Amino acid sequence: MRTTKGWTMTQTAPPSPERSLGQLLSDLSEQTSRLVRAEIDLAKAELVGRLKALGAGAGLLAAAGVVALYLVTAILATLVIVLDLFLPLWLAALIVTTLLLLVVVLLGLLGVRKLKQGTPPTPARAIENVQKDVDAVKGGLAR
Repeated sequence: MRTTKGWTMTQTAPPSPERSLGQLLSDLSEQTSRLVRAEIDLAKAELVGRLKALGAGAGLLAAAGVVALYLVTAILATLVIVLDLFLPLWLAALIVTTLLLLVVVLLGLLGVRKLKQGTPPTPARAIENVQKDVDAVKGGLAR
């Protein structure tokens, strides 16, 4: 055993040319599990970074949405004031309110239509692909 810059290195004997099938399978199993653990650790690290970015982005979008609501209110008040220059105040407010009602009804109907298109929410193509993969594996094992 030797030490280099704080690292301890162990020397192992070179692999013998004649290794049994059991030893080879044991090594394969050990290396495979090590590789899978390393890949899982990498995936976890990647997901944590992405989730942090998603959280920050979602927070900023929520703040933008709140400010946008105040903006819509200001625009509507401005519209009523402008219409008041040409019409009585009650009529200006009624026109703006009617336009808003029409927009709400239209968006509601479109939303209901989209919801009906998306139900039931099952991933049909993904299920089909998984079934094909299972069939391919079964076919490969049967040979």
